[in-house]
Amino acid sequence: MKADKAKGVLIVLSGPSGVGKGTVCKALLARNPQVKLSVSATTRAPRPGEMEGVSYFFKTRDEFERMIAAGDFLEYMDVFGMNYYGTPRAYVEQQLAAGNDILLEIDVKGAMNVKRLCPDAVLVFVVPPSMDTLKKRLVGRGTETEEAVERRTREAFAEMKLLPEYDYAIVNDVLETAVDEVETIIKAERLRICRRPDLTNFCKEAGTEL
Repeated sequence: MKADKAKGVLIVLSGPSGVGKGTVCKALLARNPQVKLSVSATTRAPRPGEMEGVSYFFKTRDEFERMIAAGDFLEYMDVFGMNYYGTPRAYVEQQLAAGNDILLEIDVKGAMNVKRLCPDAVLVFVVPPSMDTLKKRLVGRGTETEEAVERRTREAFAEMKLLPEYDYAIVNDVLETAVDEVETIIKAERLRICRRPDLTNFCKEAGTEL
């Protein structure tokens, strides 16, 4: 009898602004075709070249708020009262059931909500080599005012307080090393007994259950 297909791993990647989590995600996806970036829903208008169901699931504000009321999001946020962004629960569950690993790049508040709703999610926090390095990266963007840099630095210290709620932490100093470490985490998580339906027969012979 063919073994059931292993369920995918839900990976949540968070970290303070400027830590480079987006760059880590992009490199991880490029190297691992079995890892899929979750498609978010949003109420903002599509931009040129964006495709429904690929770039985003585009919703009206009423549609989005009905989904909120129905509990259809793993997490969501209202950005400055202008547009909603959220992670549709159904899409993530479908991809995981198909055996795809799903990557969420979200803030710490969203990550805590996903952890509550999906206890088997794997939470990874991207840490800067030092807070001074993080501040230099923010300044180096050339897009932040001095006040904005100071605000984001304060926010980073506040976010770091939630580090113990995560399963893993990686330091994004050398990008390739950081991506290697996330790949190692995913490989290890895929080998957890609870994610191994192929071991069902062994367990039956031993008189136990997964």
